[in-house]
Amino acid sequence: MEDDRRVGDLVRELVHRLHNNSSSSLSNSKPNPSNVKYATRILSSRMTPSIAADEAAMAYSIKSQLVKQGKLSDALSFADLYSKFASKNGPGSVNNKWAVLYLLKVISEDRKSNLKLQSDSSFSGGLPTLFEPETNGHLARVTKDSSGFSRLGKNLDDDGNDDAVSNDNVNGLRHSNSTKFNNGGVLLVSKDPENLRDIAYREFAVIVKEENDVSEEVLVRDVLYACQGIDGKYVKFNETIDGYALLDSIRVPKPTKIMIRKLCELGWLFKKVKGYISESMYKFQDEDVGTVAQAFCAALQDELSEYYKLLAVLQSQSMNPIPLVSDNATSGNYLSLRRLSVWFAEPMVKMRLMAVLVDSCKALKGGAMAGAIHMHAQHGDPLLHGFMKRLLRRVCSPLFEMVRSWVLEGELEDIFSEFFVLGQSVKAESLWREGYKLHPAMLPSFISQSLARRILRTGKSINFLRVCCEDRTWADAATQAAAATGTTTRRGGLGYGETDALESLVTEAAKRIDKHLMDVVYNRYRFKEHCLAIKRYLLLGQGDFVQYLMDIVGPELSEPANTISSFKLSGLLESAIRSSNAQYDDPDVLDRLRVKMMPHSSGDRGWDVFSLDYDARIPLNTVFTGSIMAKYLRIFNFLWKLRRVEHALIGAWKTMKPNLITSHFFTKLPKAVKFRLILTSRRCQVLWNEMNHFLTNLQYYIMFEVLEVSWANFSDEMEAAKDLDDLLAAHDKYLHSIVEKSLLGERSKDLYKTLFMLFDLIIRFRSHADRLYEGIYEFQARTMEDKKMEGVKHSRSKKNMDSDSWESEGRKAITQRAGDFLKNTGQDIDGVSKEYSLLFKGFLSQLPVQQHIDLKFLMFRLDFTEFYGSAS
Repeated sequence: MEDDRRVGDLVRELVHRLHNNSSSSLSNSKPNPSNVKYATRILSSRMTPSIAADEAAMAYSIKSQLVKQGKLSDALSFADLYSKFASKNGPGSVNNKWAVLYLLKVISEDRKSNLKLQSDSSFSGGLPTLFEPETNGHLARVTKDSSGFSRLGKNLDDDGNDDAVSNDNVNGLRHSNSTKFNNGGVLLVSKDPENLRDIAYREFAVIVKEENDVSEEVLVRDVLYACQGIDGKYVKFNETIDGYALLDSIRVPKPTKIMIRKLCELGWLFKKVKGYISESMYKFQDEDVGTVAQAFCAALQDELSEYYKLLAVLQSQSMNPIPLVSDNATSGNYLSLRRLSVWFAEPMVKMRLMAVLVDSCKALKGGAMAGAIHMHAQHGDPLLHGFMKRLLRRVCSPLFEMVRSWVLEGELEDIFSEFFVLGQSVKAESLWREGYKLHPAMLPSFISQSLARRILRTGKSINFLRVCCEDRTWADAATQAAAATGTTTRRGGLGYGETDALESLVTEAAKRIDKHLMDVVYNRYRFKEHCLAIKRYLLLGQGDFVQYLMDIVGPELSEPANTISSFKLSGLLESAIRSSNAQYDDPDVLDRLRVKMMPHSSGDRGWDVFSLDYDARIPLNTVFTGSIMAKYLRIFNFLWKLRRVEHALIGAWKTMKPNLITSHFFTKLPKAVKFRLILTSRRCQVLWNEMNHFLTNLQYYIMFEVLEVSWANFSDEMEAAKDLDDLLAAHDKYLHSIVEKSLLGERSKDLYKTLFMLFDLIIRFRSHADRLYEGIYEFQARTMEDKKMEGVKHSRSKKNMDSDSWESEGRKAITQRAGDFLKNTGQDIDGVSKEYSLLFKGFLSQLPVQQHIDLKFLMFRLDFTEFYGSAS
C-alpha cells in the first residue's frame, strides 16, 4: 500500500507539472482521473529520448544551464545534492539515476515554455499544453520540421505500440478532431478514423509487387541455396564475375540486387572452403596430405557443421510469409533479405577468414601450415581471436604430439615430413652429427629457434644413448622431467597456446637427459682417458716411448717404403711399449694403438709413410670421426718429422764429438790439411749450433706452448660441458688450436712449406756431416802406423772412400787426397749453410704476419738477439 501511495503521489506531481496548475497546491489538487490514466500511460510507454544515457553529462548540462541563468548558488546546491545522490548505491537506492535527472530537466524546460506561452496571448486564448489526451486514449507525437510546420511522428496505442501516420492525411485529420497548436511546433492528432493509413499501405504493397518479378520469399530461399553452394531458380553462379548473382532477366530494384550480391558472397566463400576440403579428402587415399593438413580439414569441417545448423534454422524461418508493412510483425518469426544480412554477419566474418586460410595453406604442410595459420591469429577482434585459437588447437595437435614423442621417447613419428626435425639414415658414428637436423621450412613461427635447437638436441641425445651407447636408463630421466614440469607423458598432454609449458618440459628433459648422457660418456666409456692416450701416443707426449720407438724403427724406416713390412713395424711397436713406461697403461688403450702405413709412391722412404693410429670405437667415434682422425694424422706426421730431425741432429752431434779425433793424429797432419780440417769442422759445428737452436726452440714451442696449453684449455672445457654438443665443440676447438698454432692451417701454407724445406736441409746436413767425419776417421786410421792393419779393415766397410786407391798410394798422395776431400766437403757444407740462412730468414719474416699471437712469441725466441733481423 505504501508503494501505491508513492506512485499516486508521483502521478499527481507529474500531472501537476504537466498542466502547470500553479493556482492550487499539491495537497489540495484533485486531478482528473483521465489525466491520471494518461500520465500513467506516459510513464509506462516506450517513448525514449534520442540521446545517450550519460548520467554525468546530464548533471553537467543541468549545472551549466543554471550557471548560464546566473543562478550560481542554485548551481552549487545542485552539485552538492547530485554528489550525495550519485554516491548512494545498494538496496533502496535509485538505479536509473540518469532517467531521474532527465525527467527533472524536461519538466523544468516545460514549465519555462508554459510560462512563456502564458505571457504571449496573441496566438491562443486558451492555456497552452504540451500533451493533450485524446478521446480514445491515444497519444500522438508531432515534431516540428525545418520550415516551421508541424510533422507527424508516431502514435502510441493502448498497448504501447507505435502506429505510423502518413503526412498526406494531416489535412483531413486536422478537421476530423480537435487540433491544438503552440509556439513549440507541436500538433496533437487522434487515431485515423477513416482508415486512410491502411489504404496507403495496400497501395504501397501493390506498387512493390508491380516493381518486382519475384517475391522476396523466393529470393531469400534462393540466397540460402547459394550459401550452400547450390544454384537456385533465380540466383545462380556466374563464371564471368566468379560469384553468385541474380539473373539479369529478373526485374527487381537495384538495391535488392546489390543486397543479394553481398549476401551471396557467403556462398562463394563456402564453395572455396568446401572445395579445399573435398580436394584434400580425395588426396587422403594417395597419402599426399599430412596429419596437420588432415587436422586442418577436420577443424574446417566442424565449423561448416555449425554453419549447416544455422542454415537449417534459417531455412525453416524462410517458409513463413513476410508480412505487409501495415501488419503488426515486428517480432514475427519470418526471414527477409535485411534480416538475413543480420544473420549472416558473424558467419560471413568466419567464412571469410577460413577462405583466407585456405588460400594461404594450399601449398603448405606440417609446421609451415601451422605457422601460416598462426600468423592470422594475431587479431584484436575477440570473436576472430577465439575462433583462431580453437582452430589452431585442432590443427597443431599432431605437431605437438610429434614434439612430445621426440622429446620424451626419441621417436620421430613423421611419415609425411611435416616435423621441423628431419631424420636421415646414416652410420652409427655419424648419428649425432648428421643423423638429425633442423628443417627451417617446417618450423612454425610460435616456436623460437633456440627452443627448436633444444628440442632437436634432446631427441638426438635419447637416440644416441639408445643406438650408440646401448643404454636404456634414459627413460627414467624423461619420466622425471615430465613429472617435474607437471606434464603427462601420454598423448594430448600439450597443445597450442601452451608454449610456456612446452618450453619448460623441453628445458627440464634436456637438462636431465644431457646430464645422463655425459655421465655415460665420461664414466662408462672413459672419454677423458682416451683423449689423454691420444695426446700421449699420437701427439708424442710419452717421451721415453717415442725415443725408443724412433731408435728401433729408424733403420727399418730408412729403407724404401715398398719393402717395409707393417707386421714387422707392429712388432717393433710392441717392443717399444714393453721397453717404456707405456707398459703400465690401460690394456684397452694399448690395444687400440696401431701402426698405419700411408699410401706411398716410388721413391718414398719408410719415414714418409709411417704413422700411428688410434682405434676409436662406438660411441667414441662420434667425437673421433674419420675427418678428426685425419687431422690427428697430419699433426702426428708433423711431430714425427720434427722428432726425426731432432734425432738426426743428435746423431750428428755424436759423430762430431771432438774427442773422437786424437791429438797425436792432429799434430801429425800437414799444416795445409790441418788448417782445412779446422776450418771445415768449425763451419760444421757453427751450422749445427744454428740448426740445434732453431729446432730446440721450435720443439719447445710445439710441445709446451701449443700442445700443453691447448690440452689445459680443453680439460677445463670438458669439465664445463653440459651436453654432447658442448663436448664436440670443445674438442673441435682444441684440435683447431693445435692445427693453427702448429703452422698446419690453411693460412700458414707458405710458412709450412718453408719449415719442411728447413727440415730437409737439416737432414741433408746430417748426411754431409756423417760423410765428413767418416772421411776424417778413415784418414786418421790410414796415417796411424800402430793401427795400420785395423785401419785397412775399417776403410773397406766405408762407402764414400775408395780403400784400394788409398792403399796403393803413398803418404803424400793420401794427404793430397784428404785435402781435396775436406775442400769439397767444406764447399758442400757452405752451400747448405747459405741455403739454410736464406730459408731461415724467410721463415722469420713470415712469422709476424701470422694470425696467432703465439707465433710472434716464437719469432722472439728464435731471434731474441735480433741477429737475423740485423743481418738482413
